[in-house]
Amino acid sequence: PLQIVPFCGHIKGGMRPGKKILVMGIVDLNPESFGISLTCGESEDPPADVAIELKALFTDRQFVRNSCIAGQWGEEQSSIPYFPFIPDQPFRVEILCEHPRFRIFVDGHQLFDFYHRIETLSAIDTIKINGDLQLTKLG
Repeated sequence: PLQIVPFCGHIKGGMRPGKKILVMGIVDLNPESFGISLTCGESEDPPADVAIELKALFTDRQFVRNSCIAGQWGEEQSSIPYFPFIPDQPFRVEILCEHPRFRIFVDGHQLFDFYHRIETLSAIDTIKINGDLQLTKLG
């Protein structure tokens, strides 16, 4: 069954080294962007800290990532070896939590690392997904 987007779900026990988040879906036919965020809770006001936000931007062919702590966005990172998403095609994103960083894999290929800006990994307990995609599996 397809999950409804925008999606917000709980990560049982929070993040820890060795834990992996799997997001599988299909990009919409005419996508502009979609985002996957790992946050510390669901609060909107004040906004929950964002440990990592991944945003696929189709017009720029960028896959940017950033974090937001105490309402302040950090420095955005955007360098990637290639843009892995294709309109109307399925994809598989894996976010592997390691001690110093998240490792991001798309369709089995490591795309980049993102070093933790939030030290308390167990506080990262929510996943949010929005944008131009259909979710087929979360794990």
